[in-house]
Amino acid sequence: MSIFFPSSKHEGYKEVVKAGEDTKYVGLGILNLEKKESYIDKTGKEEKVLVILSGKCDVKVGGQLFKGLGGRENVFSGKATAVYIPINSVYEIEESDGKNAEIAIVSAIAEKQYQPFVVKPEDVIVNFRGNDGYKREVHDIIVEKAEGRVDRILVGETFSYPGQWSSYPSHKHDKYDPPVETEMEEIYYFKVYPKEGFGVQVIYNDDLTLRESFLVKDGDTVVIKEGYHPVAAAPGFKVYYLWIMAGPYGRKLTPKDDPKLVGAMKIN
Repeated sequence: MSIFFPSSKHEGYKEVVKAGEDTKYVGLGILNLEKKESYIDKTGKEEKVLVILSGKCDVKVGGQLFKGLGGRENVFSGKATAVYIPINSVYEIEESDGKNAEIAIVSAIAEKQYQPFVVKPEDVIVNFRGNDGYKREVHDIIVEKAEGRVDRILVGETFSYPGQWSSYPSHKHDKYDPPVETEMEEIYYFKVYPKEGFGVQVIYNDDLTLRESFLVKDGDTVVIKEGYHPVAAAPGFKVYYLWIMAGPYGRKLTPKDDPKLVGAMKIN
């Protein structure tokens, strides 16, 4: 089963990764809305998060109307606005600024039903991580602060600086081994600026029976079911990825760094 989904132009909604089929828990779809266009859907057994990548929109869910959400020109121009949609809900998204809007609709198979809520840009937690060669900016959208308000899903954005690595030192979270590691699937949805550039996604495991790499372009998607998964940005280009995680053992993320890599880094 494929774990790499290349970008493709489309109008309206396109399901990229289907939770329960392409993965056990996590899913991703991309919605493009033109001026005043709207989209209606049901969540069913999936809790969903609408991450506004660009443009503005109104969102209706559970008898509530959230107006004028978003506004960034693109993912590189500001922090995200997002809306949490619980299971067993009907929701509607309408473009509200007379332009175009792009929304990532991310999901996780869930059991408990909570209440809808909005994450505004000022609610996003910004972390600057790494050192020379692997500096990046990580935005927590629905992570620790959402505990008790969502069932399984974790959502955030990572901005890799030109020529830098991220998700580094390489880490994984594919085995339930507390307190060392937790088990979570993950999806990366990429944007690149300028669009002519690229990044590199590497995925490998301890014995290298899994050893793959992908040249990632603007709009590509990678599913991470197992293994260490660092990302590199080509010099001269910024690489962004929206990340979605969920697993069977709660929401506390405990990644395990590659011990061989970390040991060698300490020596050198």
